[in-house]
Amino acid sequence: MKYIAKYLILLLLLVCFSCNEKPTKPVASLSKNEMKNSMETANRYLLNEEEEDIANYVKRHGLDMVSTGTGLRYQILAQGSDRLVEKGQEVTLEFELYSIAGDLIYSSENEGVKKFVVGNGAVEAGLDEAMTHLHYGDVAKVIVPYHLGYGLHGDDNKVPEYATLVYSIKILDNQ
Repeated sequence: MKYIAKYLILLLLLVCFSCNEKPTKPVASLSKNEMKNSMETANRYLLNEEEEDIANYVKRHGLDMVSTGTGLRYQILAQGSDRLVEKGQEVTLEFELYSIAGDLIYSSENEGVKKFVVGNGAVEAGLDEAMTHLHYGDVAKVIVPYHLGYGLHGDDNKVPEYATLVYSIKILDNQ
């Protein structure tokens, strides 16, 4: 028993002294401007990569999309009524939501139709913006870049982080 106690004390001292390393040299911190420049470079890289992915998708699928100033892209595949969707109006969508890689994420067949008031922020910004370019009854394809979709973190369910989204939608004409 005496030997076990001595052994444990010796082991404890050995562990304590073996962890007594000299502190490493501190890493130099970045200035605010250096940090800002680093973040801008990273964001430019991500944007260029996403732009390339979108361009490849559009080319691969033979689409002729309209691009907005925010980076949203849409194409009307079938014209609906003459009534343009406006902010403050309620819309009901049948939809399929895909990743740009082609994986089905959500659909109205499984989730039910999507109903919301345009401009109220009830859906991702890109889908909200797309509605203001479409008419009731339109069938359209919409590409939502990640900064207009679910952003850096996804939706904590099926949409991954940095996801470029592709909507196939039909705006139901409720009137």
